[in-house]
Amino acid sequence: MKLGTFHRAALTLAGTMAAAAALAQGGAPSAGVQTGLDIPQDARFLAKEDPSVRKATAIVNGTVITGTDIDHRMALIRIANNNEIPPEEEARLRAQVLRNLVDETLQIQAAEAQDMKVEQKDVDAYFARYAQQFRQTPQQFAAFLRSSGSSDTSVKRQIQGELAWQRLQRNKIEPFVNVAEEEVQAVIERLNASRGAQEYKVSEIFLSATPETAAEARANAMRIIEQLRQGASFRAYARQFSEASTAAVGGDLDWVRPEQLPEPIAANLKQMPVGTISEPIAIPGGFSIIYVEDSRQFLTSDPRDAVLSLKQMTLRFAEGTPRSQIEEKVQSLVRTSRSMGGCGGAEAAATSIGAEVVTNDQVPVRTLPAQMQQSLLNLSIGEATPPFGAVNDRISVLVLCGRDDPAPTREVSFDDVYARLTESRVNLRAMRYLRDLRRDAVVDYR
Repeated sequence: MKLGTFHRAALTLAGTMAAAAALAQGGAPSAGVQTGLDIPQDARFLAKEDPSVRKATAIVNGTVITGTDIDHRMALIRIANNNEIPPEEEARLRAQVLRNLVDETLQIQAAEAQDMKVEQKDVDAYFARYAQQFRQTPQQFAAFLRSSGSSDTSVKRQIQGELAWQRLQRNKIEPFVNVAEEEVQAVIERLNASRGAQEYKVSEIFLSATPETAAEARANAMRIIEQLRQGASFRAYARQFSEASTAAVGGDLDWVRPEQLPEPIAANLKQMPVGTISEPIAIPGGFSIIYVEDSRQFLTSDPRDAVLSLKQMTLRFAEGTPRSQIEEKVQSLVRTSRSMGGCGGAEAAATSIGAEVVTNDQVPVRTLPAQMQQSLLNLSIGEATPPFGAVNDRISVLVLCGRDDPAPTREVSFDDVYARLTESRVNLRAMRYLRDLRRDAVVDYR
């Protein structure tokens, strides 16, 4: 018997002996006298389960999913929602998370059954790259997750599921998907004929549904949309809820033209302004939610594809700095940026007014805030933008040091078209495969 177990047994035995002694003297044991707590002498437990023990929520082919697993995934959703989830949404989200965990477990089991088990070192490497997106070390990111009510274990399990499913698709589905060269060439011809047409950068969340579950799936989609429109992260929701293969990359479809998408999605896409999220779109097999991040003309040069070399000059203000001093320093920054003679004199000019300088020679225009893009495109080399920032924190200007314009036209790549056709067919087969796994699974819900 382990020491901890022995101590628990000894305490239980001591309590039993004390109770027996009290009863032998003709009375009930008095918790109030012994502990100072206000516990009724006829106290009865109202629940049969020990709250300190986590019971299974589901057992999937022998693998246990507990309430703790769901709690940790719910914490990830709270992070994505800035810790704001309406109380009425809790039960629905927990049910959705449980369904996702069941699917994830089935995917891991299917990969292991095909001798494609994901090694821990691969999961850890992926986790480290994921932490870098938050500009943290794996240890810092793990601590952040724990402080937010989740855990690195939960995220790593999700990573394991994604890697397992990718390997299964790559080894058991992709080899049986055939795309003929004639098909690719036919698509390229159609694409070239569409040169100049509008294309969109789109992300998706797909929720599967049958005729019997369509109403529930649509209601779930509407709740997700409401959260997204209130500021929740689309990529985080796609990773947690989307059932498409793009879930692993946050739902990113990259650049697509309407005719490349199912007709119901294409019809909606043509009417959506950049930056908007669709209503639930009924398509065969379920509902899609799409987010339009950007638009451009297909196979046509766009000035926003230019890459800039920039220097940022920044003045920081201590808390409590008088407004008059701030305004004077801002005017000094403006005068200096206009008279310093271009980027070559930026460092010396910044030093003269106590400003910081940061240089980046590879800044795609598209990655900059939309409201700044045209202003920078209108600058000549050596010119600076108007100041921007917050007067109670810091004020900056950007100085244009160089600009690499995009090629006049873009060409269609055979490899890109082949990859897109293959991915589309693999995605369809993967969805069918997962449906088969669900159908054949033994899932015991508790």
